[in-house]
Amino acid sequence: MSANRAEQSDSDLNEGRSIAAHTNAVENRTLPVIGFIGLGAMGKPMALNLLAAGYPLVVFDLSATRLDALVNAGAEAALSVENLVGRVNIIVTSLPSSSAFVEVAEQRILPNVQPGQILIDFGTVTPPETRRLATCFAQQEAVLIDAPVSGGPSGAQKADLYLFVGGEPDAVAQVRPMLEAVGGAAKLTHCGPSGCGQVVKGVNQLMMGLVDAAYLEAISFGVNAGVEIDVIAQAIGKEGRWRQDFSAVAQRIAQGNGPNVGVKFRELPYFLLEADESDFPLPLTKILYEFCDKGERIVTDDNRPAPSFWHELTHSF
Repeated sequence: MSANRAEQSDSDLNEGRSIAAHTNAVENRTLPVIGFIGLGAMGKPMALNLLAAGYPLVVFDLSATRLDALVNAGAEAALSVENLVGRVNIIVTSLPSSSAFVEVAEQRILPNVQPGQILIDFGTVTPPETRRLATCFAQQEAVLIDAPVSGGPSGAQKADLYLFVGGEPDAVAQVRPMLEAVGGAAKLTHCGPSGCGQVVKGVNQLMMGLVDAAYLEAISFGVNAGVEIDVIAQAIGKEGRWRQDFSAVAQRIAQGNGPNVGVKFRELPYFLLEADESDFPLPLTKILYEFCDKGERIVTDDNRPAPSFWHELTHSF
């Protein structure tokens, strides 16, 4: 064998050993233990995604049925939030409201958090409260990252979610593999410092809520004036993006589901609070919330009684 071929052979062998060593290191790396609090419609599939990615998981939920489902999938159950915090490296919350998260974070996690621990919140929370709590965690040498998601339970099941992440770059980089395991990499955006994830989630929610509110009000104008909903839907047509979306809302109304077309009523105060504290106007959001807030709670929004914008627009006709 020539000297050049021998050198090439040695080089290939060394490269192969290097690749094999790297692969083994990746496969044998120690993943952080994650504690997951809140195993509802969104939390359960996100927790299952973490298990599928190989993360050791400790879980807590007030529902024994939800806990059992995750234990059967390979997670360990915690007796309490406090017990969970003492057993994990990273704490994750997926709770149903801003007030629920603030209560759990402030009263049950913060008093027990250890230096170096990271709390990631996947729920939708008022940005001012997120920033305030991030400061409280920093004083304990811990980290709070806001990472609200969008995509619904089906997106969570497929690990295909929009992730709006707020926090310091180094901390976000540290947990990025975990975030990608939950919702994928394609729609993950680091939005800025603490609270910015919640602000961008607000943009997401207001866009959906205000647009659907506009469609509902436009359709109610025709219906209240005596034109049949089917006629309105046919006349407006389906060509072009907004006409397709308009037609989809009109079809839901025609099928009797108009009262259930949501305008993000429950979360509107979260974003109005941010606007008030930062002293900028959200006139359409404020008017929409105040108009709906006077209404009877006849539908549910995340399993809570809520008013129906469509009902309020049409109930007197």
